[in-house]
This record gives sequence, structure tokens and C-alpha cells, in this order.
Amino acid sequence: MNIRVADLSLIARILKRKIRTKDIEHEVDLSAVLREILISANEFVPSESGSILIDDPLLKLNKKEDGKLYFMACFGEGSAHLAGSSLSDRVGITGETYRSGKPYFCEDVRKDDKFLPIVNEETKYECRSIICAPINIDSSIIGVIELINRMDRINYDRKDLALLEIFAGYTGTFMQNALDARRFEELSKRDNLTDLYNDRYFLQRLTWEVKRVVRDGGDIALIFYDLDSLKVINDSHGHLIGSRLLKEVADITREVFAGTNAVLTRYGGDEYIIIMPDTDIDYAVEYAERLRKNISENVFISSNGPSGPPALNIKGEVTCSIGVASLSMNVELGDNIVEMVESLIRASDSAMYEAKGLGKDRVVSYRGKLH
Repeated sequence: MNIRVADLSLIARILKRKIRTKDIEHEVDLSAVLREILISANEFVPSESGSILIDDPLLKLNKKEDGKLYFMACFGEGSAHLAGSSLSDRVGITGETYRSGKPYFCEDVRKDDKFLPIVNEETKYECRSIICAPINIDSSIIGVIELINRMDRINYDRKDLALLEIFAGYTGTFMQNALDARRFEELSKRDNLTDLYNDRYFLQRLTWEVKRVVRDGGDIALIFYDLDSLKVINDSHGHLIGSRLLKEVADITREVFAGTNAVLTRYGGDEYIIIMPDTDIDYAVEYAERLRKNISENVFISSNGPSGPPALNIKGEVTCSIGVASLSMNVELGDNIVEMVESLIRASDSAMYEAKGLGKDRVVSYRGKLH
């Protein structure tokens, strides 16, 4: 049985969704799960073809646009070019099932005005009968599963539809479990205060990036920065204000590096470190200078806090010292990945301390090579 599955990048985008009861966004790859669901469904209800279609969560949030249902996995004649394609969620039997949230039983498509004849035209395949059931997560409909043309019989019966509903339930459950697992995996990588990556994930990712450069060539830049005056803020306004300031620095960092593949990390305390894959030291210095400028010019604590403390509008008091290093410029390449990772961190850290020694609120790039 040949199961066609949509491209992994499409699956990642379509399944990047917020589970409303958890309010956490995360991505998952469910291609293997979707394959198994269709294989099992076909074993219990043998059919000539079948599909699992999932909605587009971005269009779902935009009420002004029609939504789409994407063929995430499918099998059978005519399915080769269906994987990854889409249908409007407002038309056809699949659209009716998705919008109504109710299973659909069609004994003869010729007598059903919900059936779209264009489906037969595009697949070059004669659809005679269909059963379709909605897929739910957290009481929200996210797609449908459908089977077409019962094998060894003229058409489906109500028992077949009941079985398909069971598999639709399995699909929702498996997706929920995978999303939950991905959620906890992602949370383990994050700093609780700023939601940037934590130091543990930083080291794992930097090690992977260094291995990649040693294998394939290229470069990696590190930007290491430390706030110059957090102790003064804490002493003057208290640690709760200091924590808010750390979160606002993280927000500025996200804005500066938006649209890049940079890995943003809170390294500890008021230290932050950024991995810039495929970036040379000069380009990283440009980003570091933009970051320094944005932090020094920002008005911090400009709104009331969640518990009611007044806005402080702190300006001109918060600066940072930044050190920049790159693998190709500052580290001797060799066979010991751990040593290279440590040397790159040490080079950027040393440059940051040099920036502090030169008067703070500046960017310094490391000179020389570490072994």
C-alpha cells in the first residue's frame, strides 16, 4: 500500500498551531502517524483510496479569507499529485464535514449535490461513494479523514462510517499526544523568564553547528553581551523591575534578529548569547551594533506592571557590552569539537569583557585565534 505524504515543510507549517487549552505554539511532524492511520483504516474498511486533510491554522484565524484543507496523506489511484495540494474548506463533501463537524455518508456521488465533479476530472479517477469524518483536537475541528469507493462492495454502509469515526478519533488523539510531547520538548529548551533558549540548548545547538562547519565548511558567529547596569536598577527599583527589564531586553533582541536564523539565548543572569549560523564576523558586528544601539536608546518599563506598579520610563541608564567572535577568524579548526566550541565561547566572552574595560556600551570583536 503506497501512502503519499505531503512535503515535510508543508506539514510543519500546517501543523504549527496553538492548542487553545495550553496557549503554546509548537511544530510537529506527524507524517509517520498519518501513514499508520490510513493503513489501519484501510485494513478495517478496505477502500480504493483515502485521505487525511488538515486545515491551515493561519487562514483559520483570518475570518476574512476562505480556509483551506490540505491533503497531508493519501493513497490510491490518482493520489500521486494530491499530497500537498489543497481544497477550499467551504465546498464539497470534505468541506461540509469540516464545517458541520458531523460525519458524512454518501452512497452515490451522482445523487449528491455536495460532491464536486472536478475531483474526478483532476484525479482521472471515478469516485462512486464516500464516507468522511471530522478530526478534532480540544473540541476544535482541524481536518477530516475520508475513504472513497468500498472494495468488494457496491458502496459503504453505516458500520463502515462508524469505524471511520473511530479512526478519526485516533487521528485527533495521536496528534494531540505528539503535540503535547513536542510542547514539553520545546519548553525544556526555554528560559522561563525571557522565553529565549536556555544555556543547555545553546550548547547542544552550538556543538551541532560547529560539527556542520567542520564537515561542510562555512562559518558561525557568536554575539555575547552583558547588561552594564542591572545591579543599579535592582538596587534602585527592586528585583521585580530588574526581571521585567531582562524580559524587555529579550524582546528587543527578538526584534533585531527577526527574519534571521539566529539562535537567541539567555546564558544566565543578565548575560545573553546569540549563535549566527552561516555568518562571518563583520556581518555579526553589524547586528551587534544595531542591538547595542536599540538597547541604549530604548525606554524601559514604560507601562504599568501586571500587579500595578507605575511606569518608570527608564532611558539612558541601560546599556550593554558586546563581544563578537567567529569560528573561522578566532578558532583553530581540528578534530576536537568540544575544544572548538569552548574556544569560540571564550573568544566572544573575552571580547565582551574587553568592551566593558574600554568603557562599556560598545561592541568589540575578538582578535587572534584560540587553540
